[in-house]
This record gives sequence, structure tokens and C-alpha cells, in this order.
Amino acid sequence: MIMPGIIEGRPALIAVDVQKGGDGAIPHMHGPDERQEQVRRIVAVVNAARAAGIPVIFFREAHRRNLVDFGRELDGVETVHLLEGDRSSELVDELAPHDDEYVITKRRYSCFFGTDLEILLKGLRVDTLILLGGLTDVCVHYTFVDAHQHDYFTRVVEDCCGGSSHVRHAAALDAMEYLQTGARRSSVEVMAAFAAYGAVVGGAS
Repeated sequence: MIMPGIIEGRPALIAVDVQKGGDGAIPHMHGPDERQEQVRRIVAVVNAARAAGIPVIFFREAHRRNLVDFGRELDGVETVHLLEGDRSSELVDELAPHDDEYVITKRRYSCFFGTDLEILLKGLRVDTLILLGGLTDVCVHYTFVDAHQHDYFTRVVEDCCGGSSHVRHAAALDAMEYLQTGARRSSVEVMAAFAAYGAVVGGAS
């Protein structure tokens, strides 16, 4: 089977919940040093998208302080987390969005659920979504599934994602690859694709 290209049509980069966290309510496979290295790679991919003129959309999960919007989210192993106004709910300092970029707050796992993402993507005429962030097996996976069902070409930058455990991280990546062959890509591959896209679009303008 021939692996498809990374970008089909117009791309957008979706940074899923790259937040400060640290409240211990959400299990995470990375320790502090690994997480810092992951953030470094994420920043590099975001900057590559910016350089290529590719829209960047930042998502942050945040809940009202009276817990009214948690729903069934606390039925598993997670406890109360990412409350509005808490440091943990802020995007990491290294990812300060530019004035012309998009920041969307979501209450649930999928970036499509209860947000205006679909309206934004239609306005931007996007065909391909490139996902990174966390958790691989929760918000990234659920967003990938919804993107797939909305008929977007969807890729995941696997070395820019972190799961609730190494096993769940690997299983989620495998499940995404099952839905779209060639979905799993490295940050090196994605940045090269962004550079090539930017060269073509820049040359055509």
C-alpha cells in the first residue's frame, strides 16, 4: 500500500491542550524532563506551520469552577482538573499564540464537541488536519475520530503527543492509523511537509 502524502489540499495545525497542568489530576506518561523535550518539539512544529503560512488553532480544556460542565468526565480515573482561572488551565508559556491565531476553549475531550471548530475550518477551507498535544488516548484520539468522520484528511504528530500511559499512547496511535493509513507522522516529516507546502504556496502568490 502506498502511503499518502501528509498534506492534501489546505492544512491546519491543531494544538490540543498543550497546557501547564501539573495538578496531578490527569495521569501522564511523561516526566518533567520528557515533557519539556516534547514541548520543544511542539514549538518547533508550530513555528514551522507559521513560517509556511499554515493556520494554527490552539485548544485548551477548561471547566467552570462549579463543575457543572464535567458531565461523565469524572467517572474514570481522573479527578477535578483544569478549572478556569487556575494556572494548570493556561497554555504553556512557550506557546503564546500570535494575535492572528485562534484559541478555542473546550469543555469536553473532542475539539469538535460543543465548539465552533467546524465553522472555523469551513471558513479557512481546510482539508487536512495535523494534530499534536495530549492526551494521545483521550483528547487527541477523540478529535482524530471526529475529524475522520467529518471527512478531513487527518494526521497525528506522534512524537509531539503524550498519553495517560505508554501502553494507551501506543494503542491510540495504532487506532488512528487504522482509520487513516499514513496518519502517524514524526515531527521531522511534518516540518518538512510544511516547508514544502510553504514554498509552493509562497511561490504561487
